[in-house]
Amino acid sequence: MAWLFGSALRSSMVDPERALVGRDAYAYPVPTTHTVLGTPLQGPWPEGTAVLHLAMGCFWGAEKELWQTPGVVTTAAGYQGGFTPYPTYEETCTGMTGHTETVLVAYDPAVLTHEALLRRFWELHDPTQGFRQGNDVGTQYRSAIFFTTPEQEAAARATREAFAPQLARNGFGEITTEIRSAQDAGPFYYAEGYHQQYLQKNPAGYCPVHSTGVACPAPA
Repeated sequence: MAWLFGSALRSSMVDPERALVGRDAYAYPVPTTHTVLGTPLQGPWPEGTAVLHLAMGCFWGAEKELWQTPGVVTTAAGYQGGFTPYPTYEETCTGMTGHTETVLVAYDPAVLTHEALLRRFWELHDPTQGFRQGNDVGTQYRSAIFFTTPEQEAAARATREAFAPQLARNGFGEITTEIRSAQDAGPFYYAEGYHQQYLQKNPAGYCPVHSTGVACPAPA
């Protein structure tokens, strides 16, 4: 029944008490190394590496765009912002875990600033669509920024304020992106191995990056 009910939750968040129960550990092995960058998927990373979690629809295309960004140390596909411990992809797709498909980005802020990474985030998708990105519909495709430092939070809010008027001038609605701390959002759960760097393994695979084509200016 939970799986069938989940199909009806494409446009609203599941209540915590109705979310799937989950488990105490991963139901699958998590890879240790980034297929493209050759860096650790779960750390440790060089001293000074910053970590930010970004959700912008299907994580396959989002991860590819982010691992290609200079200054990025590693990326990983996963699930965050929900209630179910250690969810699987199939469970997340029901809408009954509350998670959104998220990309962990570990990066060198001396090369890629928080602001520059977040401006790229805004430009790579349509942050006005609520629980969807293009044809991908459901709470698991919602836009979100889960920050890990006060500096990241400040950059997230400043770039949002800079981007919103540009979107409005180009006929888009209000930004629906969720901005909250990773601590509040809950753990980042690594997705199954076949999702990691999916488009490197499947070059002709589905790659839904839904950019608005609007540039995000630097905050004033």
